Amino acid sequence: MSPRQVTRAPEDTRPDAFARWLRGRVSPPLLCAAVLLLALSTGRAYGKDLIGLDNDIVVRAARTLLDGGAPYEDKRFLYLPGAVLAALPQTPLGDRTLFCAVPVVTALFVAAGGVLALRVFGVRADSRLAAAMAVGIALFLPFHSIVFLGNWTVLSAAGFPAALMLAGRGRWEGAGVVVGAAIALKPMLVPVLLLFVLARRWWGLVWAVTVPLVVSLVAAAAMPRPALFLTRTLPFLLHGQDEYARPFDASWPAVLPRLGVPHHLAFACAGAAALTVLWFAWLRWRCGGVESLRVTETASLLMLAAFVASRPSFLNYALVVVPSLAASVVERGAAVRSVWFWMALVPQLGGVPWPGLENARRHAFKDIVMYTGMAAVLAAAAWRTRPEGLRAVTVSGGSYSLRSEIEPRSAAGER
Repeated sequence: MSPRQVTRAPEDTRPDAFARWLRGRVSPPLLCAAVLLLALSTGRAYGKDLIGLDNDIVVRAARTLLDGGAPYEDKRFLYLPGAVLAALPQTPLGDRTLFCAVPVVTALFVAAGGVLALRVFGVRADSRLAAAMAVGIALFLPFHSIVFLGNWTVLSAAGFPAALMLAGRGRWEGAGVVVGAAIALKPMLVPVLLLFVLARRWWGLVWAVTVPLVVSLVAAAAMPRPALFLTRTLPFLLHGQDEYARPFDASWPAVLPRLGVPHHLAFACAGAAALTVLWFAWLRWRCGGVESLRVTETASLLMLAAFVASRPSFLNYALVVVPSLAASVVERGAAVRSVWFWMALVPQLGGVPWPGLENARRHAFKDIVMYTGMAAVLAAAAWRTRPEGLRAVTVSGGSYSLRSEIEPRSAAGER
């Protein structure tokens, strides 16, 4: 054996005492109490007059199509053409039926996403962690927001952990189909396409791109004036929508100018922050480790890079990444075992007063702390566990450079 070669022990992937306790079954009364709390939190939406505002926009677009009109004439309809076809089953339903059904269906999608997030790490749906997640979601303000609005982000909230579960088990083509189907209805998971690039799973990437492309072309062929999406809807989105939606936008380009930062500087800061988070996503992938944790933290960093820089970035988007990250607490070395991750979520707990920020139009100041805080915690964890090839720094002529010789790792993360 060469003197430069070092034999390393395989990484210990056994669950520790804390993880074993979380994975253990919870008593039926406690599990029922957690589910009841989630149901009661869902019922809070019925105390308001306007329920399902975002879902109504998609249903209105579908009804416009049935009447022979162009869905994209409504500037509020911002989804891909496939969403129009997906909303057609709702068109025969009356407003009262939708008023009653939308919060329940939305909550069921979120619950399904939570169960799938647990399954990414092999955790049972009747475990202590499952009960704790149900309670946490019930108190989570993004859940209150998405149930009230009926926003189709719930499709990504369920699709994201489903794709992670398949990818973590080596079924990348299936993960590509799931990601592609979610994008076809709402293009929120577009950043996850970079996960397939990092993993060099090209067939999975082909599926993730082909599915929404085919669905969009078929749906566009069935509607009048589909080109309005490119000439009207897309520019509207790229400009951060309008004055009505801008106060709710938690991205850096929207929030920093409200703090007095010039717009051009805010865009520059947002771009730099996004590129930095993307670099940490690459670094996290190179760190290896348990595959389920690896894909979850890498994909979450990719999504958070978009939430930081892309406009718009709303409160309910957090439900895409938070359940999967919360479920990763059962794995050794998970970033969410840092108290700072949970500190970033404290402002989003219902019932916790934050003077001056309770107004809905000022909520974005709390949201930007959440997204930036989660990204910082995941980035710091990736930096601490970076491969040894990136730890060594050479000094030459007063300048520093990082070595790029990174030892290859197996899928299990062994060096």
